[in-house]
Amino acid sequence: MIMASASVAVASNRLKISSTDCVYSMAERQDFILRVQAFSISETFSSLRRQKRTSFNGNFNDVWVAFIPYITAGDPDLSTTAKALKMLSCCGADIIELGLPCNAPVLDGPVIQASHKRALASKTNLKAVISMLKEVVPQISCPVVMFSYYNLISSSRSQWFLSALEDAGAQGLIVPDLPFEDGATLRREAAEKNIDMVLLTTPATPKKKMKAIVDASEGFVYLVSSAGVTGARDIVNTKVQFLLKEVKETSRKPVAVGFGVSKPQHVKQISSWGADGVIVGSAIVKLLGEANSREEGLRHVKSFVACLTAALPLGKNEN
Repeated sequence: MIMASASVAVASNRLKISSTDCVYSMAERQDFILRVQAFSISETFSSLRRQKRTSFNGNFNDVWVAFIPYITAGDPDLSTTAKALKMLSCCGADIIELGLPCNAPVLDGPVIQASHKRALASKTNLKAVISMLKEVVPQISCPVVMFSYYNLISSSRSQWFLSALEDAGAQGLIVPDLPFEDGATLRREAAEKNIDMVLLTTPATPKKKMKAIVDASEGFVYLVSSAGVTGARDIVNTKVQFLLKEVKETSRKPVAVGFGVSKPQHVKQISSWGADGVIVGSAIVKLLGEANSREEGLRHVKSFVACLTAALPLGKNEN
């Protein structure tokens, strides 16, 4: 057996978690090395694609689905964020979205809006987040994608902002309120800093524009499951199944589905429709930010993540 500290995650369905250690077999050593050496988003998806994940009936096939959790930096404080990043990396995250708190998160629902308020109340700012990431990113093996509203980028100057992300080890950037038509300059500047600009397409996006968005998106395509703001929903919009097909007819780029994904049933359903990744945000943020203590929040998130990853084509925490 090979041992790795809990701060190192393995892109494998046979990950076993034992207190502070992640244990994996010799057969997984090659993929472990690939993940540690290759932090980019595209290489993460390629690593997953190379694996033969087991389907629900136990037969090997080519199903591969990335688990992508979202948390807000500084909620409830940056020390907890650092612990959460390391815990998520070890417990099955393939990519982590990290939101930068701002005063007007207009596309987020009440849960994530509240997390932004808590983060700002704890004096979280961009420089403090970057400093935290510089310490944490070398300790985790999944890429970090920053989720930032455009006013944070423009107020600090885009080139400085992107340089800071690059120095911190972030691999991607999502700017949900920047119209596609206005984003060409930022996409070019991001590419110069080796930052993947992940673009969003929605059920309301016209097909011609959707194709242009997919062509321009780097790392993966973010498919928003429903209109409106982020937040847990009871069911997943069934139109997602057909939108996934449309996007995949346009490109071979990975497609991850987010907004409203909050239950193991959602993860299982979206995976069965052919998504390459599932993004879970509000449900995790609620557990982490509204717990009675920081430690309780981390414990609840760890248990919830185990339930979510168990609903993937092969639960990552199965023994």
